[in-house]
Amino acid sequence: MRSPAEAWPDEEILQQLVAKLPWSHNVRVLDRIKDRPTREWYLRAALEYGWSRDVLVLQIKSGLHEREGQALTNFPRALPPPDSDMAEQILKDPYNFDFLTVTAAAREREIERGLLTHLRDLLLELGRGFSFVGSQVPVTVDEQTFYIDLLFYHVRLHRYFVFELLCGRPHKAERF
Repeated sequence: MRSPAEAWPDEEILQQLVAKLPWSHNVRVLDRIKDRPTREWYLRAALEYGWSRDVLVLQIKSGLHEREGQALTNFPRALPPPDSDMAEQILKDPYNFDFLTVTAAAREREIERGLLTHLRDLLLELGRGFSFVGSQVPVTVDEQTFYIDLLFYHVRLHRYFVFELLCGRPHKAERF
């Protein structure tokens, strides 16, 4: 009982955050995270996203706090400020796809099949608000058909997210 009292001496935090989550969530956060702002970040996220204890532990292990909002994007140029800020915050860098059972030499199709097989884990890694639309979705531009590897819709941003899977060394293509 001393650990929670020392970790959250401020009554406001205790009543508004800690008291709203199961005891096991608080214990896991206390055991695994030492600094207060990071503890509060994970507790707020667990409350907002409805994470189970196991999902909370998984997100802590994967370092979600450090990865969220770190992806390189063209959002500031392509979207107006409120939308670009929100879109940047939901993306992570890097994404953690350890649940995939493919080798380092896997081709794009194998990775795509692995992601679709583990769709629940993929959606969990992408974060709240993503909805799977389809794979190999055809798009016709100037009478030429292209195929989107994975297409998602974000229900809070009201935007589609297109995932193009590329294998091998990163190249200097513009990142979206």
